[in-house]
Amino acid sequence: MAIIVNLDVVMAKRKISATDLAARVQITPANLSILKNNKAKAIRFSTLEAICRVLNCQPGDLLEYRPEQGGIEKGDND
Repeated sequence: MAIIVNLDVVMAKRKISATDLAARVQITPANLSILKNNKAKAIRFSTLEAICRVLNCQPGDLLEYRPEQGGIEKGDND
């Protein structure tokens, strides 16, 4: 996937645990783990907003675009 979630990096800089962040953002630890481990296919803006509020960061601090090797992926022309 070309979008990388750097949530673990921002969490480490802010010295906040996954358990604490999940509770403060009001998502399950399992869903937070999916985000942290780059397994998520999507994120709700409300969740992204809550994470940014708790971590005092911008969406760009959490999300990074890295072009994939090997050309155009299915759906890129949509």
